Amino acid sequence: MSTAAEPQPKQGSTPSKAPTGLGRRSLISALGFQNISSVYLLGLVIVVFGIWIPSHFLQTATIAQVANENAIPGIVALALVVPLAAGVYDLSVGYALGAVSVWVAWLLGNTSFSPTICIALGLAMALAIGICNGIIVVVMKVDSFIGTLASGSLLTALSLVISGNTPLTEGIGENFTAVAQTKIGQFTLPVFYTLVIAVVIWYFLEHRAIGRMTHASGLAPEPARLAGVRVDAIRFGSLVFSAFLAGIGGVLLTATVGGGSPSVGPGYLIPAFAAAFLGATQLKGGLFNAWGTVLAIILLGTVYNGLTLAGVPVWTPFVVQGVVLIAALALAGFKRRSSGGDAEKPADELAEQPAT
Repeated sequence: MSTAAEPQPKQGSTPSKAPTGLGRRSLISALGFQNISSVYLLGLVIVVFGIWIPSHFLQTATIAQVANENAIPGIVALALVVPLAAGVYDLSVGYALGAVSVWVAWLLGNTSFSPTICIALGLAMALAIGICNGIIVVVMKVDSFIGTLASGSLLTALSLVISGNTPLTEGIGENFTAVAQTKIGQFTLPVFYTLVIAVVIWYFLEHRAIGRMTHASGLAPEPARLAGVRVDAIRFGSLVFSAFLAGIGGVLLTATVGGGSPSVGPGYLIPAFAAAFLGATQLKGGLFNAWGTVLAIILLGTVYNGLTLAGVPVWTPFVVQGVVLIAALALAGFKRRSSGGDAEKPADELAEQPAT
């Protein structure tokens, strides 16, 4: 069987320099402000606080403090990445964190179960919350924004019932708190849990077919369905995954503070959404992604830490949260609209790619 001969370059001709030019442009784009603005803004923030409060801010302990204090908020923010990528909101993540935290604290103080069993029952509760959210949003066809907000209200009631509207601190010993308070160097274990979770989300969203299907479900659900993507199943699973990560955050919160309180969960919601949407403007041009969210958490955590050290009024961080969320929503939407190719392209590509 004969094959067509490959064209040979002419004698004396010089190799094309296009690949070098393309590589240089690709590098410039990767390091551009639009792609990694959080890195440049982080540098600016460090300079500002370094000049403003150098004796408090410019210390190696500040790095560990920012990482340790933002590990659990980082887990909650990462919990939002998958459902947002799939095109659904989960406004119950903070409430789920609070409910699981209270539930685990109650189990430790009112049963003879070992810490391992209490953690397992806490995560089981988180899975049950995710399944309920999936039923509300996917099966009952309730808008995810309203449905998960309603489930959050129910979880608030559940937290109050379990705790009796009082903080729970009895029975929480060192054999349980060690899962969060143990340090490796200057960093507590939740910092490493957060990085592991980020790696898992990054791998599945960017290196497996399920990740491409998830993005297609969020960007263009109808074309994705026509391409054979099980959009409803992916959205259901994303809500379960989100609640499970919130449950991990709840367990770690109880271990970190040595108790459970029915009032702690909702405060994690706005910072998590701010980080997730700001993260969508990083690295992937408007797509929700793990490492962009991690960058956003580091940036926001550094800002909050600097403001606290500077002794600003207590309301200032809330202003920052609101401004960042509005700006991130606007910028993420702009990037999605202006990025190359329309939203249906991922679904078309998925039709030709086998699931693995």
